[in-house]
Amino acid sequence: MQLHFSPSMRSITISSSNGFIDFMKLKIAARHISYRTLFHAILILACLLPFVFIITALVTLEGVNKCSSFDCLGRRLGPKLLRRGEDSGLRLVNELYETLNQVNSVEVPNDIKLPENFRQLVTEMKDNKYDAKEFAVILKGMMERSEKEIRESKFAELMNKHFAASSIPKGIHCLSLRLTDEYSSNAHARRQLPSPELLPVLSGNSYYHFILSTDNILAASVVVTSAVQSSLTPEKIVFHVITDKKTYAGMHSWFALNPSSPAIIEVKGVHQFDWLTRDNVPVLEAVENHYGVRNYYHGNHLAGANLSDTTPRSFASKLQARSPKYISLLNHIRIYLPELFPNLDKVVFLDDDIVIQRDLSPLWEVDLGGKVNGAVETCKGDDTWVMSKRFRTYFNFSHPLISKSLDPEECAWAYGMNIFDLRAWRTTNIREKYHMWLKENLKSNMTLWRLGTLPPALIAFRGHVQPIDPSWHMLGLGYQNNTNIENVKKAAVIHYNGQSKPWLEIGFDHLRPFWSKYVNYSNDFVKNCNILE
Repeated sequence: MQLHFSPSMRSITISSSNGFIDFMKLKIAARHISYRTLFHAILILACLLPFVFIITALVTLEGVNKCSSFDCLGRRLGPKLLRRGEDSGLRLVNELYETLNQVNSVEVPNDIKLPENFRQLVTEMKDNKYDAKEFAVILKGMMERSEKEIRESKFAELMNKHFAASSIPKGIHCLSLRLTDEYSSNAHARRQLPSPELLPVLSGNSYYHFILSTDNILAASVVVTSAVQSSLTPEKIVFHVITDKKTYAGMHSWFALNPSSPAIIEVKGVHQFDWLTRDNVPVLEAVENHYGVRNYYHGNHLAGANLSDTTPRSFASKLQARSPKYISLLNHIRIYLPELFPNLDKVVFLDDDIVIQRDLSPLWEVDLGGKVNGAVETCKGDDTWVMSKRFRTYFNFSHPLISKSLDPEECAWAYGMNIFDLRAWRTTNIREKYHMWLKENLKSNMTLWRLGTLPPALIAFRGHVQPIDPSWHMLGLGYQNNTNIENVKKAAVIHYNGQSKPWLEIGFDHLRPFWSKYVNYSNDFVKNCNILE
């Protein structure tokens, strides 16, 4: 800042140091100036100098801040002079945070009356003049109540889903009844499968033999149709469909009236296998008739369950493992394949909740390296939920027998689409080991593993499994809502393992079309039973 006095002392100019702006210019009249006037002028200048200094400093910073002098002044002085209201608001927020932190460790009284909704909360605040702590306690109570209700609703949803998955849909039950009735009244529905001249094919090892064990006629039709339509050589496909006694007539009727030419279909009931006697399967008889087993699968699934320490995902997994199908002989029958098909060398076993999207004939060329079971491993993959299964997933390693015998980190593998070398199998003790471990689990009151067919198979087939490429078998479509659609399209076999089967209303809508496109909705039986489309 500079002061300039004119030579005649008629004017005094106050300017910035760079000379760009003249802030103040005092002109003095030409007539005589008294010392008194000069004194007053200097006194005024002394009062103005501090303000001039501030303005000068702001102007110096103008080039950096790109703002006018008054803008910069407002920006710097405004918050200091005007922020008192903001400080009050900030102080109020900090006090609220402090109160909430204090209440975080306070138990909500059991007898406190909580508002039912936000509107009631606001009304009671006005009427009762709550202080901050009272408000925080009530808010915490409302949130805890909501969390509890949401949790209970989630568990109830899982239970209802379990019951839906375990029941037979009305349409599928109708289909079975109508086809059974057709078997008794229609000679065409009872015709021999396959025709007599094709019987030698059933044991011919130059064909591709698929084995399907199910009591679901609609699901069986989809598996067979998808296999035939996806095959490059359907005339070489032979399907051996195994079902129970109550479903046999209906299953036979369906394939007799709806042949999947040129593929060859055989339908057999478990009662038609001479080898399946009580003497040969005593353990399975015990499993089916054991009171504890039946109560485990058909009893109250909430009884004894500590839901407060259980996550919904864990509870859903336990429910899935308690499906009644796991005590069905149809589900265990795969362990007897070498005896049931003594003339076959290699077969592919399929679950009924799969869809075939690619020609599977190359599976017969897969080198199993002398192993019995070709399967997809389930311990690694992009989908960490579905493909993260190791032995620790299925077995109770707190039990000494399990911890002594098994490795929790050993990789599990998938049932549902397996290549079995029956010749190699017949040289092993796989079936005997399977029976032995089932007995041990029954003796230990089912504490070795959650009952099912996979855990004992994981033990029985140890050392006899050859991993195959994961693209052959994609899992999780029955319980993984976030399944990658592009991966589904690429997979040779997609597996709806889990509760959300595509023929149920609880199935995932975006995944159902991969299955339903193989359902013959124009069929009279399907139309009359109003099968879900």
